[in-house]
Amino acid sequence: MLVPILGDFAPGSPQTPSVTSMQQAFADSAAEYRVPKSVLLGVSYVQSRWDTHAGVPSVSGGYGPMHLTDARTALAQAHRNSAPHSQAGSSAAISGAPLPEGPPPEQMTTLEQAARLVGISSRRLRTDAAENVRGGAALLADAQRQLGRPLSADPGDWWGAVARFSGTTNSVAAAEFADDVFAVIRKGVRRTTDTGQQVALAASPGARPNASQVQAVRPAKAPHTDVECPATLACDWIPSPHVEFGDDRYGNHDPADRPKDQKIDYIVIHDTEDTNQVMIKTVQDPSEASWHYTIRSSDGSVIQHVKTKDVAWQAGNQFINARSIGVEHEGFLAHPDAWYTEQMYRSSARLVSYLAKKYGIPLDRQHILGHDNVPGPTASTIPGMHEDPGPYWDWRHYFDLLGAPLRATAGPDSELVTVLPDFASNKPVFTNCAGHDEPCPAHGSSAVRLYSEPSEDAPLVHDEGKHPGGEDSTLRVADMGARISTGQTYAVAERRREWTAIWYLGQKAWFKNPPAHPTAVGATGRMVTPKPGLDDIPVYGRALPEEDAYPADVPVQSASPLPYELSAGQRYATQGSTTGSYVDSGSGFDDAPHRVVVGNDVYYEIQFGYRIAYVRADDVDVVRADG
Repeated sequence: MLVPILGDFAPGSPQTPSVTSMQQAFADSAAEYRVPKSVLLGVSYVQSRWDTHAGVPSVSGGYGPMHLTDARTALAQAHRNSAPHSQAGSSAAISGAPLPEGPPPEQMTTLEQAARLVGISSRRLRTDAAENVRGGAALLADAQRQLGRPLSADPGDWWGAVARFSGTTNSVAAAEFADDVFAVIRKGVRRTTDTGQQVALAASPGARPNASQVQAVRPAKAPHTDVECPATLACDWIPSPHVEFGDDRYGNHDPADRPKDQKIDYIVIHDTEDTNQVMIKTVQDPSEASWHYTIRSSDGSVIQHVKTKDVAWQAGNQFINARSIGVEHEGFLAHPDAWYTEQMYRSSARLVSYLAKKYGIPLDRQHILGHDNVPGPTASTIPGMHEDPGPYWDWRHYFDLLGAPLRATAGPDSELVTVLPDFASNKPVFTNCAGHDEPCPAHGSSAVRLYSEPSEDAPLVHDEGKHPGGEDSTLRVADMGARISTGQTYAVAERRREWTAIWYLGQKAWFKNPPAHPTAVGATGRMVTPKPGLDDIPVYGRALPEEDAYPADVPVQSASPLPYELSAGQRYATQGSTTGSYVDSGSGFDDAPHRVVVGNDVYYEIQFGYRIAYVRADDVDVVRADG
């Protein structure tokens, strides 16, 4: 059986519909179906941020700005576990065992329902953004009628219909969706969509849901009180095993008593590079890695696996593991349109905000890390470090949702800059999304490419750790050797017209930064630089205690500098210091918290390359950036 899983057109093809005014489409559809325009705009924004995703369906088979779901597409997406992942934005088909028989769930057939209500084909609803909006309006009006509610002009009377439109059968998740929609309505939003459309929702601060509708949907209390989640988030508990199995091996996490025995400094953002179903099986296997939370792409539901007091094996760096919480997101870094859904972003931001507040973790890019920002602990580990969530994760939007928007904090001539490209229009070329050297489909990105000279014809900067022996950096989607990312802060080395150079892995690295459309903005903060008299200083992937700090029965860990040089005159941004520490796992399996060896040596965490790194405080002076 062949089942189409992507849209009926490729981006830029002649069949791609041309929409002259999405703003008008929302106004016309709201009037036709007597849905308040703010409600229609708000629902669409929370579903898709008004994007079309070039006809690529989400993991749940949702199409267009209203995310109308097609059952066959959704089932085919779920059926792809054993099949190669197709290139995002291209036409593709997949063969396999027959799909499940019987009627699909109602929440997977909103495209078909909308087609019946508006009297047009499902194909047109997938490919025509304006008709997709019209279909969404018809569904909202139908939901309102089914609830026995009038087609009122008051947005507050539509909270129940909005909750139903979410498509989830989980009452916490449905209430969360409706709350998000009404928060957007109250605050208002303006955005340029992925097709270049200017769409705006005017703020309505007085828009409040009807209390009786809220009480009918929202549960009196969260159904799972044993998970560490905010009460407004749909969370469950599927534990990761801490057990011994054969040959003195155990898995798949370590008991601890954080933050009493070890401060939690970081939250690490991952993507799974597999489906949610596979990852839930993986995290229950004691021979596999572990992490604290998994977030499902289709609806943003959260599952906790390891208590935050304990150490999960998730970052590929034991020092970071001991000080972090790992959050996995169902998805593939090379296929963001299908998997990095708005509901997943919002659930993740809600969870991370809760955890950051609970443990006092700063909401910045030296503490909210991608897995791709975690340093290799030693030189030999660098080439194998992970690359997720990759260049298509929208860090700017994510920090907006965290309530810590990224912005300029100094003037354009500052000594520090924060990377802040416009995600939608920043489309660097990447290759190998489909496993070969062909260019990936053009897509908005958080990444900015770095050159050895102020020219796009110059070679990319070299990363000796990632490419030892002089091998060049590449354009591959999983190669971070010559790039920086939104929210990261770097010290300026030089400026020439539209180009800015930063200190990066011990060298000058150039990126295009035109004043009219800046790629990076001025920042305040602190920097470290080698103390006078030191030609260069070592850089580390972990902050270990000094030799004298180790008890006699704990093996001393080698400091093992990374293969880079931080030379005199160079400067690197720092967000703070830490004391060297090491968690001793002992001789084997033990249910008691492992011993933490704490030294006196102080290190500064720095933004050294794409990944963070550490330098000894005794080797550097700390200077304040001139804004």
